[in-house]
Amino acid sequence: MSSTPHHLAEEFPEFVVQMRHLRETDGHFHRECSAYEDVNHAVHKAETGLEPCDDVRMAELRKRRLALKDEIYGMLTRVEPVADQIG
Repeated sequence: MSSTPHHLAEEFPEFVVQMRHLRETDGHFHRECSAYEDVNHAVHKAETGLEPCDDVRMAELRKRRLALKDEIYGMLTRVEPVADQIG
């Protein structure tokens, strides 16, 4: 089992600049990234034995991390409408 942390910059290296921009300008994106980091940190601590947890809790943490990662990826790849195409 890998105990390597899954940092967003490593997960989505092609979106590092966009992530930085969205964290500064989009409150929802910032909250989702912060939640991902918190869950990711909890998973990493459990995997390395710093804060052991049972299998059920580990599965819940991993599912939450994956759901947050999917949501973040969706926000990064969402096509924004061009001003000329609105209305």
